[in-house]
Amino acid sequence: MNISCDEVQALIDGFADGELDLIRGVELDLHLKDCTACAALYESRARMSSAIRCGLLRPVTPESLRQRVSTAVQAIDIEERAGEASRLQMRWLAIAAVVVGLVFSSVLWLRRMTGPVLAEVVDSHIRSLMVNHLVDVASSDQHTVRPWFVGRLDFSPPVGDFAAEGFSLVGGRLDCINHQAVAALVYQRNQHVINVLIWPVNRRDTGVQKAFRQRYVILQTNRSGLDYWIVSDLNADELAKLVTLLALPQSK
Repeated sequence: MNISCDEVQALIDGFADGELDLIRGVELDLHLKDCTACAALYESRARMSSAIRCGLLRPVTPESLRQRVSTAVQAIDIEERAGEASRLQMRWLAIAAVVVGLVFSSVLWLRRMTGPVLAEVVDSHIRSLMVNHLVDVASSDQHTVRPWFVGRLDFSPPVGDFAAEGFSLVGGRLDCINHQAVAALVYQRNQHVINVLIWPVNRRDTGVQKAFRQRYVILQTNRSGLDYWIVSDLNADELAKLVTLLALPQSK
């Protein structure tokens, strides 16, 4: 189905933001592969959109949660001056209230963040497969890819080449997830492209979580203060092997 340059230019912003339906998106993608002028316009708009989103403030701990914890701590301090039985009783009640509050807040936070972040991770993978924007630095050498991120991110992503284990390093690029600049490492296993999106977080190491979206498998884990989101159409068992390799210390 043909689509004119005028139509493409009218829809390019929605395409860059991932707002078009699948059929229209495929039409634009086919046009962009054949039209260098429209492809250049798309690259410009896509980078501008990412820059705008990444310039926003990162999520912070809700002030209401800080206040609840502070109030609970003050309540514990006051009750310590009361009688032993009353003090113990009130302490446990206060601790229970804090724990319940933290759990409730964490559940709400996960409900707000998991869905949108998961969708953005999958969208990032799909975008990378379109209009030849898989990598910004193409290299199978980890000592080339890792230094490329210096000065472009405020953290240093670990980069490893696992070609001997069947996961070849293709390169890396910058991307934007949840209004935050992130590192995207690209690997390939046979004909399957794998995106590994990495960004810093402030929480303890976690196990591996698995999700499915469209026809893609998404694995998420957290290690040494970094979040890892791995997405591909590769099956989950093989993708889990890459997660294990990513956990190994990398040479610098």
